[in-house]
Amino acid sequence: MEIDIDKSWFKDWFNSPYYHLLYANRDEQEAAAFIDKLLAYLQPPLHAEMLDVACGKGRHAKYLADKGYDVTGIDLSIESINIAKKMENEHLSFFQHDMRLPFRVNYFDVVFNFFTSFGYFASPRDNNNALRTLANALKPGGKLVLDYLNSPYVEKHLVYDEVKEKDNVVFDIHRELKDHKFLKKINILDKNLMRRLTYAESVNAFNREDFEQMFARQGLVITEIFGDYHFNSYDEERSPRLILVATKP
Repeated sequence: MEIDIDKSWFKDWFNSPYYHLLYANRDEQEAAAFIDKLLAYLQPPLHAEMLDVACGKGRHAKYLADKGYDVTGIDLSIESINIAKKMENEHLSFFQHDMRLPFRVNYFDVVFNFFTSFGYFASPRDNNNALRTLANALKPGGKLVLDYLNSPYVEKHLVYDEVKEKDNVVFDIHRELKDHKFLKKINILDKNLMRRLTYAESVNAFNREDFEQMFARQGLVITEIFGDYHFNSYDEERSPRLILVATKP
């Protein structure tokens, strides 16, 4: 099946209630354990300024703020930001923002980009602009953590066709790897509202070498690469994740 992708697919899909329904079962305990391990590894100073880029509804940003850090979350989806804003307090704030555009230069001790929230854009320029935003937001000496899928592993284990049903909504999902991108077409049948919709996703199949080049272009020095949320060493064939930790000199 040929999958056609609109280059701004993320604007509609991430604002859709079906997006949140499809991914509602993400493991929050695993996410919390991963963040705890990251904090133990990074040892950020008390009241460190942190930025969560592509923060979604803000659950991970809130988790960080509850530990005493000053956390800002940004996301393109106004629907998600409106939900996140209900959790705001003196240590936690949220803004709708396009990650391709600058946001607070030389400001943060740590910048996080969790759970493959990068690589959505069709052009290398846009992806480089997004990474520049992450790099420029850091203070000198600050740390970036970018958590991405491991493309060789995902390609090897790609499920081409899958059907899921949640709350009387049927998701008929088709995946393929094409032109160095993982493409996903999601056909939706909402039995409650008796309507059909179609959305799509596109994520660049960046590998380790791609990121090494992109990070170097932004002056970021990679200090560690983990292969999963338990901090095992990265292995191209076996690791499900590509988690890069970098420093801004």
